[in-house]
Amino acid sequence: MRPPSRAPRRTPPRRKTLLFSLFSLLATLFVSGVTAEPSVAAPTTFVHPGVLVSRSQLDFMRTKALAGTQPWKDAYDQMRTSKYASLTWTAKPRPVVECGSYSNPNYGCTDERDDAIAAYTDSLMWYITRDSRYAQKAISIMNAWSATITDHTNSNAPLQTAWAGSVWPRAAEIIRYTYTGWSSTGISSFGTMLRNVYLPEVVNGSKTTNGNWELTMMEATLGIAVFLQDRTTYDKAVTTWRGRVPAYVYLSSDGAYPKPPPGSGIDTPAEIINYWQGQDTFVDGITQETCRDFTHTGYGIDAIAHFAETTRIQGQDLYPEIQDRLRFALGVQSKYELGAAVPSWLCNGTLDLGLGPVTEVGFNALHNRLGIGMTNTQTLTLQQRPAGTDGLFIAWETLTHGDNPA
Repeated sequence: MRPPSRAPRRTPPRRKTLLFSLFSLLATLFVSGVTAEPSVAAPTTFVHPGVLVSRSQLDFMRTKALAGTQPWKDAYDQMRTSKYASLTWTAKPRPVVECGSYSNPNYGCTDERDDAIAAYTDSLMWYITRDSRYAQKAISIMNAWSATITDHTNSNAPLQTAWAGSVWPRAAEIIRYTYTGWSSTGISSFGTMLRNVYLPEVVNGSKTTNGNWELTMMEATLGIAVFLQDRTTYDKAVTTWRGRVPAYVYLSSDGAYPKPPPGSGIDTPAEIINYWQGQDTFVDGITQETCRDFTHTGYGIDAIAHFAETTRIQGQDLYPEIQDRLRFALGVQSKYELGAAVPSWLCNGTLDLGLGPVTEVGFNALHNRLGIGMTNTQTLTLQQRPAGTDGLFIAWETLTHGDNPA
């Protein structure tokens, strides 16, 4: 016997309107290629010091270094005996820094990067020793540049600005919020430099260049936003970063091909393969620059970790969003950096190694804080300790982040 028929249930008019609105919104998102993301929201109140290193991280570092505990003792000794910690350091600012491809020509490129790292080194030396000479040296370097520089030019200007612009806010945050001797005029001038000279060069990213460019540009943008307490710029950096990280590190869940950088116009399989240095086989953790060389790949990976570390300090933990991409990227690159045989399908069987001191921040966040097993990354990290500086934007990360629970 057939069951008795039932009249169809009618949807109330208001519910029908709401369902139609929701359907329309989802359709619009699908057609436009926009994906739903967690809400972007800069902190109502910024945490200071809050660029890459927090006060609690600095306190942990200081305690371990002064106690002579390893690996922090060796890391501290490495930093304090480096040229960057010299109290006779003299800044070399210039109005226009001109940097061509691979810093050729090099008119102030190395000087600017070295001075930024020196200021950051002095800020860490101040925090550990409480010797005001280091704080004053950092201030003198930052004041010299803020009183002089007006522009970056030539083809490498965006990347040069990003490298230096990532490091300046680290130094400035530590000095501004842990030392009382930086004048309000000096702080204001430095902030004006970041806003007018550095921010315009990095804030809009770089859609079609190799991914380490935009990732480092977003790191600089975020650090500047924290120093300036600029919530709009902070949010813009997070949005851009959220689009670029999936376009830099491949996961099998992305499909047959990696995701293209948003706004790049790189969207066909042939264009994606060309952008990925000719690589046409994709596995978890391969990056857009793996087949270029490991040095540039390291820049991109560490910039991802730096960004996530700063947002975590600011109360917006983005590590869970990118933890799989970051752990696989670190793991794959570490595996081959440690000497594993390269299969023929990967970069035609040849890799240009030289990952650099780039694993500490990501390894500490994922392995030590989140408990994720990372055998290859752990082996490489321990083997490379203490991690020094690349002379660009990476410096002293065993000291600041090695096994740091804060």
